[in-house]
Amino acid sequence: MSARNPGVVLDLEWVSKVRVNTQAVLKRAQQIQGRKVSKKQWQAAWLLKAVTCIDLTTLAGDDTPSNVHRLCMKAIQPIRRDHLKSMDMHDKGITTAAVCVYPSRVADAAKALKAANSSLPVASVATGFPAGQTHLKTRLEEVRLAVADGASEIDIVINRTLALTGHWEALYDEIRQFREACGEAHMKTILAVGELANFTNVYKASLVSMMAGSDFIKTSTGKESVNATYPVAIVMVRAIRDYFLRTGHKVGFKPAGGIRTAQESVVWLALMKEELGDEWLSPHLFRLGASSLLADIERQIYHHVTGRYPAYQELPMA
Repeated sequence: MSARNPGVVLDLEWVSKVRVNTQAVLKRAQQIQGRKVSKKQWQAAWLLKAVTCIDLTTLAGDDTPSNVHRLCMKAIQPIRRDHLKSMDMHDKGITTAAVCVYPSRVADAAKALKAANSSLPVASVATGFPAGQTHLKTRLEEVRLAVADGASEIDIVINRTLALTGHWEALYDEIRQFREACGEAHMKTILAVGELANFTNVYKASLVSMMAGSDFIKTSTGKESVNATYPVAIVMVRAIRDYFLRTGHKVGFKPAGGIRTAQESVVWLALMKEELGDEWLSPHLFRLGASSLLADIERQIYHHVTGRYPAYQELPMA
């Protein structure tokens, strides 16, 4: 990942002056969605870039050591080697950016990756994911335990009640404590934008999270009714840009929830390129939270290489 965001002192005056032009945001989002997607080898190149930015995720109640092991093996070799070889990309070290699991499965993931001699990072959700409605002491301990089990990235969830009621100082203090509990592990802060009511709250929550030391801000848990949308992304990435211009600290962005198609992944990359620049087109500053996206990217790569779409049995199990 990139250099850590150390955070800054909470600036409530900055937060209080935030106003979001909803119509302008929606118009810009329409422009992004209307972009034509590249074809042939250019599309394949963008899709391979997207693969390297995926946090390959399993967050299910029936997760077991065996399916976490399979997830890790898939993350290490996300695209068939013969297909990569046909594109002369077999020696470029293409993997996903990380694997993401529940805290209780972190040790399983770390063990599987170590056995495969892989340095791929393990990310863990924490702090009472997805609702964040547990005691602060419990949430902090969950972070510490995940780090102790081998997580090098922690995806925390904010207390939405504090954001909705405008208790920004209390939210800042909680996130600072989470950051301290993370130690050397990078911290991604999930805003759960579908539960924040409006764009202004999304922007303010983004700012406060970055001021408190978040290394990434993330749209959603994937469990809300509204997850990663382009309008919300516009609001969040512009908060990232404003924070960078004012403090000099770069913060990453992670959309998550509902991103399922290869074409969507290319649109997300285009959004990052246009709004934040080429530096944000890397897993150090951009991640895609997804569980089923990789399967569709594989289908498109297969088509690019062979000229036809695969039958179900022709692709490895996701």
